[in-house]
Amino acid sequence: MENKILAKVGTLAVTEAEVDEFIQSLGRNGQNYNTKEGRAMVLSRLIDSKLLLLDAKRNLLEADPEFRAELAKLKDSLLVNFNMQKTLSAVKAPSDADVAKFYEENPDKFMTPETVNASHILVADEEEAKRIALEISEGKISFEDAAKKYSSCPSKENGGSLGDFGRGQMVPEFETAAFAMTAGEVTKEPVKTQFGYHLIKLIAKNEAKTAPLAEVKDAIFNMLASGNQQKAYESKIGQLKILYPVDIIG
Repeated sequence: MENKILAKVGTLAVTEAEVDEFIQSLGRNGQNYNTKEGRAMVLSRLIDSKLLLLDAKRNLLEADPEFRAELAKLKDSLLVNFNMQKTLSAVKAPSDADVAKFYEENPDKFMTPETVNASHILVADEEEAKRIALEISEGKISFEDAAKKYSSCPSKENGGSLGDFGRGQMVPEFETAAFAMTAGEVTKEPVKTQFGYHLIKLIAKNEAKTAPLAEVKDAIFNMLASGNQQKAYESKIGQLKILYPVDIIG
């Protein structure tokens, strides 16, 4: 594919490939520049760079001692990073069998804890809570409508729904009551917490279960790959310390 020249700056050229490379170097932010206006901004910046490069060469800045010192440090840094990349690229990627073995040997790591889905009505007064509970039990009003009408919790806008939650996510009194209920049940007595008095309706109970391998396969692969690379890095450093003894002074 032809590498289209977008601008000429003295003896230098700015190409479309350079613009693409610059945008890619920005990572996620690069997508903001992959528009007609954004690419024009990148082109302008690359033109500025070419102008500065030509000026630096004209003034023989390559021979400047400060530049040469910085270049030497940059070279060392690039060599270190290149050596690291070579070391890690040689590490064998985990196989499907490795992933499956880890999954089978560590079932506790992929356990989804028990959760419940509940709604509630929160009021400050116990007698008011009992009055609302009576209205609901007599069918004068639905739990959801009662939440919208009486509850002081922001969840009232959703009929009192709190969604799914697990143990440790609610205050103890509320949690104990909710997890002891069965789906569809409404608390017979208000539950007192530091926030006031709650009427709770349990919508559903979700038993603890193990996530299927298909859902966690990528996460296991990444974890094993990272672990293998860390081991390779530590092994490499260990070998180098034998070859080049390290003495910490001071």
